[in-house]
Amino acid sequence: QVQLVESGGGLVQAGGSLRLSCAASGRTFSTYTMGWFRQAPGKEREFVAAISWSGAYTNYVDSVKGRFTISRDNAKNTVYLQMNSLKPEDTAVYYCAASRAAMTIHWGSYDYWGQGTQVTVSS
Repeated sequence: QVQLVESGGGLVQAGGSLRLSCAASGRTFSTYTMGWFRQAPGKEREFVAAISWSGAYTNYVDSVKGRFTISRDNAKNTVYLQMNSLKPEDTAVYYCAASRAAMTIHWGSYDYWGQGTQVTVSS
């Protein structure tokens, strides 16, 4: 069992930055692929980024490439999402998730989810 708790969301102006954190419980954190997803009102949940268990591999949706960076610290059981050059279209609830699968972008392949943190980008 893995419990995930996100933090770091908030209100920011376009062009600004935020850093999301996701703290995980359990001793097996380092064996999971970790991902970030987001869901805007009236839209489906969308893959944002994923990182392999070792941190050696990352994957991003095209719309955030070059602006967002996913990283993890297995010693702290934490995964991060650094978001720079934020745009109003990045406004959504951001969810952290853990998967036993290798580097998957499909939300159905993730086994554990956090409660989400709101990110709002004003224009």
